[in-house]
Amino acid sequence: MTGLVGWATILSCALLCYATKFAGLSVPRAVLERPSVRRAAELLPVALLAALIAVGTFAAGREVVLDTRVAGLAAAVVALLRRAPFLVVVVVAAATTALLRLV
Repeated sequence: MTGLVGWATILSCALLCYATKFAGLSVPRAVLERPSVRRAAELLPVALLAALIAVGTFAAGREVVLDTRVAGLAAAVVALLRRAPFLVVVVVAAATTALLRLV
């Protein structure tokens, strides 16, 4: 990317982020208090996080892969089921992935 195109891209993204934030702040309170909108607002972050985890764990470019990241995710799930603190979950997942990559 050349310098001018890069800066134009960055400024366009910044403007789009600001416009999105402004649009969200401009929504009337009556719309935000609807049960369906409230429920969607509660579930949307969970769905987005799950999608990010799935893409980060199972994708390599345009291919689906099963490698050490899957074992790290499985270890994180086990730690979550055992009600470990978030930091412990992250360390367990990272350690599992790192140890398997070492082997």
